[in-house]
Amino acid sequence: MDFRLLALYPRQMNIYADRGNLIFLQRRCEWRGIGFRLASAAHGESFDPAGHDMIYIGGGQDRDQIEIAADMARTKRDALAEAAAAGVQVLAVCGGYQLLGHSYSLDGRKVEGVGLLDIETVRESGPRLIGNIAIETALRDAEGPLELAGFENHGGRTYLGDRATPLGKVVNGFGNNGNEGHEGAIGGPDGNVIGTYLHGPLLPKNHRFADLLIERALRRRHPGIGSLEPAGDDDLERAAHETALRAARG
Repeated sequence: MDFRLLALYPRQMNIYADRGNLIFLQRRCEWRGIGFRLASAAHGESFDPAGHDMIYIGGGQDRDQIEIAADMARTKRDALAEAAAAGVQVLAVCGGYQLLGHSYSLDGRKVEGVGLLDIETVRESGPRLIGNIAIETALRDAEGPLELAGFENHGGRTYLGDRATPLGKVVNGFGNNGNEGHEGAIGGPDGNVIGTYLHGPLLPKNHRFADLLIERALRRRHPGIGSLEPAGDDDLERAAHETALRAARG
């Protein structure tokens, strides 16, 4: 059994060390004896929608997002839609999260997204939403509900449509728009498309979430795998998570 991960635009969309998420997924697989294969799709490149268990896109600067948005719609929109419809796990962080929506209105310019999530992002007056953040989610593993912690830094305000549900409820921080008390979005036929503003990078601070993504992604091709075996004692991972939570709680 191997875990096949596709990273979209890994060079540009890596503004807050989001590549650490890829490394962490690799380590969580290798420590369990699960093979790991990483592929990428950059400018002008499409991909096989059936060739991957999980698709990942990180965050980038506004100028990178504007450039990437047009290429993403032209070369990857159809493959993304087909993969998501087939149950492939998708995770998008910050700028990648915004690009999965319908559009991002930026300084009077409307940047079209790929419409994989029913969200709209706008640039409104007011300060950037910056700081440590903790959210309570409805996601569960064998230990119970997942609380996620990270760092947010975004000028865009994201609003969810009827076909998206929040990833979580903000405990401390701003979330999608600083007003509604929600963070992130979940869509797709099986809730398999997830977007969030949590950086830091996200997964090393939330190892249970990383394991849940691996498990859900692998179950599509291996429906009988059940829960993953422990990757080790996870003492450092638990300490990282608690430290991130404490930072978010002030």
